[in-house]
Amino acid sequence: MHSTASPADRPTEVLSGLVERVTFHSVESGFCVLRVKARGHRDFVTVVGHAAMVSAGEWATASGEWTNDSMHGLQFRARFLKTSEPTSEEGIERYLGSGMIRGIGPVYARRLVQLFGTEVFDIIEAAPQRLREVGGIGPKRMARIISAWADQKVIREIMVFMHSHGVGTARAVRIFKAYGTDAVQVMSENPYRLARDIRGIGFRTADVIAAKLGIARDALIRVRAGISFALTEAMGQGHCGLPVQELSVLAEKLLEVPRELITSAIDLEVSESNVIATSVAETPCLFLAGLFHAERSIAERVRTLASGPLPWPSIDADKALPWIEERTGLSLASSQAEAVRLALRSKVLVITGGPGVGKTTLVNSILRILGAKGVKLLLCAPTGRAAKRMSEATGLEARTIHRLLEFDPKTGGFKRGEESPLDCDLLVVDESSMIDVPLMQSLLKAVPDGAGLLVVGDIDQLPSVGPGQVLADLIGSGAVPVVRLTEVFRQAAQSCIIASAHRINQGEMPDLGRPEPGSDFYFVPAEEPEAAVERVLALVTSRIPRSFGLDPVRDIQVLCPMNRGGVGARALNVALQAALNGRAEPRVERFGSVFAPGDKVMQVENDHEREVYNGDLGLVERVDTEEGELVVRFDGRSVTYPFGELDALQPAYAVTIHKSQGSEYPAVVIPVLTQHYTMLQRNLLYTGVTRGKRLVVLVGQRKAVGMAVRNASGRQRWSKLREWLQGDGTRPDVEMQVRG
Repeated sequence: MHSTASPADRPTEVLSGLVERVTFHSVESGFCVLRVKARGHRDFVTVVGHAAMVSAGEWATASGEWTNDSMHGLQFRARFLKTSEPTSEEGIERYLGSGMIRGIGPVYARRLVQLFGTEVFDIIEAAPQRLREVGGIGPKRMARIISAWADQKVIREIMVFMHSHGVGTARAVRIFKAYGTDAVQVMSENPYRLARDIRGIGFRTADVIAAKLGIARDALIRVRAGISFALTEAMGQGHCGLPVQELSVLAEKLLEVPRELITSAIDLEVSESNVIATSVAETPCLFLAGLFHAERSIAERVRTLASGPLPWPSIDADKALPWIEERTGLSLASSQAEAVRLALRSKVLVITGGPGVGKTTLVNSILRILGAKGVKLLLCAPTGRAAKRMSEATGLEARTIHRLLEFDPKTGGFKRGEESPLDCDLLVVDESSMIDVPLMQSLLKAVPDGAGLLVVGDIDQLPSVGPGQVLADLIGSGAVPVVRLTEVFRQAAQSCIIASAHRINQGEMPDLGRPEPGSDFYFVPAEEPEAAVERVLALVTSRIPRSFGLDPVRDIQVLCPMNRGGVGARALNVALQAALNGRAEPRVERFGSVFAPGDKVMQVENDHEREVYNGDLGLVERVDTEEGELVVRFDGRSVTYPFGELDALQPAYAVTIHKSQGSEYPAVVIPVLTQHYTMLQRNLLYTGVTRGKRLVVLVGQRKAVGMAVRNASGRQRWSKLREWLQGDGTRPDVEMQVRG
């Protein structure tokens, strides 16, 4: 925000009035933009601040200052923002009808106010059975209204406590989201839990509260919490641990206490086994206990599985290979035939390689030979889309790992494990580059000792979002046989997408010149961000649909290196949504996003009850303002969301490349500009390009493409799994490394 004076120069003012409209509200941060009919002001006022929940019709009181924003004009910037129940009939009707309370839409809001006037809140609280006097409100709707009202009330009380302890509203929202009704108790007992439990809450916040509660700066509770927090932050970067030296420097900076205190706190954390002292490649490191044990457990399971007898009787490859070629009508290349031989005699095997190298043909051949011998197969992948692709490619049922392991929402764990293992002779795991350490640990626990394991993935793609680099460590350890397919088959080699992906992967520039007619890979230059946005819009809305006969919403996916910035996923979503579906009605605005029938949306968290998972794409079928519900169609299945839970969805005309892992789209458009420099890495661009099946268009600067191609660093992750897998350092014999 650009403003005429710094906040320190401006006096704090207090403003209050009726919230006319919630222009924007993010549930993650609580950030909101409100139109307020403020006392003493003739025109509506724009108020910018943070609130856990905010709705039209509420009475808002804000303290802050006026700023003159270069883009948005005069705004009131609220440092604190308190909302309370409206008192006028008009305000109450607007509030009840806004969808804040599930079960009441505009129609019921009007009926309630007509019948009970300004006493409607007292009735909900003290005599809720009277709600039945309103036509259309039965016992079910009444129960929903009562419980939603109780939630609102508790939130208000918690926010008051947090404000009184110096927590700004934005952070208070996050704290409430994490702990719900226990928020006050948690904060009072140990405010440093906030730093441990809530990602994105800085240590400073916990410190402010701790200071208010009288905890000294050099208290060990504070220093120990700082160490755990630094390690948890590292986990967010994909690390399972950190070198002691690096951690000590981080903690010193964070805590501003002497190094000796940090050393004492580390010793205490280690003595209580919260943190484990170990070494990685002779560098002394500290690991969070959970991740340390998870990596060790993965290695033990892999070694146990690999050392057992084969789950199937000996198969004569000389007979099996001609049999499978006859059945499929495909002749296997010598590298593939050699890989089939290796697979038939290996209890644990990794198959890796990029697009067009025949991974699918190879896996299919192995599965059909084993299936014909009565081997019981189970197939899984980390995402719904990857599992669906696996099913289509093999003709066998494939499930998500969560569904295979039978996730239990009550416990947050899995029903399948050592006590209740999977029923299979061979487990096949696809898209394994996406699997992090905790998920791999859960999966391997559920594989019976007698079963085999076939791990398939592309080692050159982005590593998992969560901690660790399981596939890379499995391959790098030499502890299990690996098939690395490198030969691009003739048919695939004709695809410029596949050729470009392999060039990028080898650190060479893809051909960004004028393509041959009928090509499937294009580069559209755009030196300025504004030009890039215009070109992306033109490509998606008209050029690609016209030239390739593709549907702009269903078939074309914009993939961005990052979320933020003018050519990031957020900004492009707004522009694409307006261009492709801007007139659709009715619309609902929640948590900073607008949704209307026909919008493309993505589920951004795993929801096991609805059976939709992070990264699943769907189309909005219906927006029901009366019921306060939205219906999304995912792969032929309709899923209902109350308006209050729309933070689980985001518009998905544009998504980040990270979010696209495990998915494929008919056409992808990828903006690549130097403003994305923090994210421009070879594996990111390679992952983006390999998402496109029929068409890939890069839009932006040659220089930025060059930066990405040259940057192979892809930050090294601190992990001990490779060492655990190597055990005493012995490696399988060299003959097991099959190269195409």
